[in-house]
Order: sequence, then structure tokens, then C-alpha cells
Amino acid sequence: MLGALLECTTPEGTTVGRIVETEAYMGEDDPACHAAAGRTARTAPLYGEPGSAYVYFIYGRYWCFNAVTRAAGLPSAVLVRAVEPVTGIDLMRARRPLARSTADLTSGPGKLCMAMGIEVRHNRLPLDRRPLLIRAGERIADRDVLVTPRIGITKAADWPLRWIVKGNPFVSGRR
Repeated sequence: MLGALLECTTPEGTTVGRIVETEAYMGEDDPACHAAAGRTARTAPLYGEPGSAYVYFIYGRYWCFNAVTRAAGLPSAVLVRAVEPVTGIDLMRARRPLARSTADLTSGPGKLCMAMGIEVRHNRLPLDRRPLLIRAGERIADRDVLVTPRIGITKAADWPLRWIVKGNPFVSGRR
């Protein structure tokens, strides 16, 4: 997914960001995946069709966006942790007025959802058409990709399931 374009259209306008950081969550056998608790009302979208959105609320404050990745019934998803703004940057700034810099606008899963206008209404939507879609972007060469342990979690935090574009200023957390 690195290099792909995440696009969100709302009544306020359209925002687009190039995906520069992701983390994989591997289903019921991954203790950090929400599906580890089994199928619930909250986790049901993880069991849905591949290429659909799983959007959830964390810390009573932030939305997080994931793309469901495996066949229906097999829960897994890729969390989009950071994007590099491409289109709608003024709208992103209006939605995140406390961002310290352009690099701070979308350098984290909650930040990017806030800046792009992604929220619960996008949960379960297909990602191949508006209002929320992922489009092909520029291919990122393997030499420009780093794989690291996941961050911001306590369970299975050492699993190397985080992918980042090397040197990109929009990547979140530890670089």
C-alpha cells in the first residue's frame, strides 16, 4: 500500500494523501489485532469483504482507518498510520489548526483521520469508490522501504509488521 493514494471526499471537499506508513494486523492469532477477541459488533468489519474500510475509535478521541485485506470471514487489516498530503492541504490545516507544521498534519493514524475527515460513517465502505478510496500511486522501490516492529501497542509489539517509506518526514513515531 505504500505509495498508494488515500482519498476522502466530504461535503467540505476532497483530501488526498500518499500512504507512507502502514501496520499489518493478522487476525485472531495476532494478540494485537482487534479480532483476537473474536467476532463482536466492533470487530465485525474485520471479517468483511477485502478492500473495505474498518474505522474505529481509540482513546475516546481519535478515529483510525484500516483496509480489510483477507477474504471475507478471515479477519485482518492494514492500519494506515501516516500519509503525505497531496491535495486539500488547506482543508487539512483547517481541520487540524493545532498542527505545528505540515509534516505534523498527518503523521499518525488519528491525525490523518482528523485531517482527511475520516470517521465512523466510513466504516465498512468499499475502498474502490468515493467517498473513501485507495488509488494506485507511485511505486516505492524496495530499497526505499523499511520494515520495523509495530509501535503504539503493547501486545506483539516486536512483530515486524510496520512498513515505512525511508526518510519520509510524514512517518509517525519512532523513525
